[in-house]
Amino acid sequence: MTDDSITLCTDSHDEERLTTKPKEAILTSDLATQVAELFKALSDPTRVRIISLLSHHELCVGDLAQILGMTQPAVSHQLRVLRNLRIVRGRKEGRHVYYSLMDEHIHDLFDQGLSHVRFG
Repeated sequence: MTDDSITLCTDSHDEERLTTKPKEAILTSDLATQVAELFKALSDPTRVRIISLLSHHELCVGDLAQILGMTQPAVSHQLRVLRNLRIVRGRKEGRHVYYSLMDEHIHDLFDQGLSHVRFG
């Protein structure tokens, strides 16, 4: 919370009491949906494990499947979800596609979540 926070609750709950500043902070429905989809993708333990691996190494589906003890189709399905949400990207090299995190934002988001869980 910032120093310019405002207490909004009043006994009458008049619309006039809601200042412009808090109204400007609300997300559009489209943006809120996109953020919710991102967090929904991160709510799956398998996808979080994939993200944890890709936060350290660029890996192909076969490598991920072997490390996770899953089938390649199952890993491919999870990667498709992560790719569609722009969490991971693929780089084709010959017959293989190597996956990595889309950008530092995803890496930071993962690290922050992990720190929150580990250290409260």
